[in-house]
Amino acid sequence: MTVHFIGAGPGAADLITLRGRDLIARAPVCLYAGSLVPEALLVHCPSGARIINTAPLSLDEIMTEIRHAHQAGQDVARLHSGDLSVYSAMGEQLRRLRAEGIPYEICPGVPSFAAASAALGTELTLPGVAQSLVLTRTSGRASPMPDTETLENFAATGATLAIHLSVHVLEEVVARLLPLYGADCPLAVVWRASWPDQKIVRATLGTVLAASEGMRGRTALILVGRALAQEGFDESRLYAGDYDRRYRPVGTDPRFPEGTE
Repeated sequence: MTVHFIGAGPGAADLITLRGRDLIARAPVCLYAGSLVPEALLVHCPSGARIINTAPLSLDEIMTEIRHAHQAGQDVARLHSGDLSVYSAMGEQLRRLRAEGIPYEICPGVPSFAAASAALGTELTLPGVAQSLVLTRTSGRASPMPDTETLENFAATGATLAIHLSVHVLEEVVARLLPLYGADCPLAVVWRASWPDQKIVRATLGTVLAASEGMRGRTALILVGRALAQEGFDESRLYAGDYDRRYRPVGTDPRFPEGTE
């Protein structure tokens, strides 16, 4: 018996990995976060599977369901939205599983920032503009932020910021970032990336509040940084015609002669 933690992707039912789909299809028990995971993914569950929406359950209640499956020798497909590496509440479940000796495996998924970037048609790390992407959030009731992990500290680097779970405090986010990025800094808010009702607002730090008025109370990702402008950046040397690389030797004395490793 194994508990398979599966990243169910950002929302679109077809943005799940083949591995994740196949694990769902083999598991007689499926626990899914119904508030964020589309029900369309449940069509992959085998006939007769026990399907449980964990949105109204506590951690203790979720663990009770997993114990029952463990005692019955039944694999569990545990579906979380996006990818499990960030903001998934997987860590606390894994800690309990380890304490009880219940086996588990993790199947990664498409994260929300990747879906948002695709929806915007942009690369978040552009040469000469930004080469770092910071995944962060503002403090919330469920998880306060460590003192050193502030928007101001991250913004001081000039990196592209992907700010999760914070659209309800967009005014605060704007006020804290304006002194560091400037009013003309590009910003985008993507609501429910990849879902059928996806909405996008492209603006700047100076205009986003007016542009997104009345659109605060929904799941969204805020992206901030100069890379969102999509112009005025250097081309990567990777594909330059005179760039000597292992798979394209250039010149009379290439660093990696053809045929060498």
